[in-house]
Amino acid sequence: MSEHHLRRLVIMRHAKADWPGGIADHERPLEERGHREAPLAGRWLLKHNIVPDFILCSSALRTRQTCTWVCSELGDKAPTPKLEDGLYAASALRMLTVINHVPDTVTTLMLISHLPGVQDLAMHLASRDSDHDAYMDAATRYPTNALTVLETEKSWAELDGQDARITRFKVPRAH
Repeated sequence: MSEHHLRRLVIMRHAKADWPGGIADHERPLEERGHREAPLAGRWLLKHNIVPDFILCSSALRTRQTCTWVCSELGDKAPTPKLEDGLYAASALRMLTVINHVPDTVTTLMLISHLPGVQDLAMHLASRDSDHDAYMDAATRYPTNALTVLETEKSWAELDGQDARITRFKVPRAH
C-alpha cells in the first residue's frame, strides 16, 4: 500500500448535547460534559498524527461547537471547517455524496455529524480487512464524541462501499 496515495477519513459524532425545552433540534447546544470532552478528540487526533486538512461539519449548533473545540486543539494545523446543511439529519448515502465531492488534493478528511448517519456510514464504507476490534466497537456502539478512522487508496469521488479500512475507533472521555 503506497503511503503517497493513502487517504484517511475521520468520522466523528458530535460531543454530548443538551436537551433544553423549547428550542429546535438543530439549535441544541453541547452540555457541560460535551464542552469538556470535545477538546479531547482534537488532542487524540494530534497525539496520533491524524490531522485533517479538510473538515466537513453539519450546520447544527452541537456539531459546530464540537468542531470549534477540535480545531482549537489542532491550533495552527486546523483547517477552516466547511459547514454543510446537507449533513444535518443525513443518511449515510447522503453523507457519502458530500464526501464524493471533496477535492482530491485533500488527504485527511474529517466529517462531524450525527447518529444514525455517522455509524451507518462507517459500516457502509468498512472493508473486510478492517481492524476487527475497531470494526466491532463502531458497529455495536457509537456514543457521543466517538471517532472512526478509515484509510483508503481510492479517490473521494470513487469511494462507494466496503472500500475503506477501519484502523481505529476511539471515544475520548474526560475522567
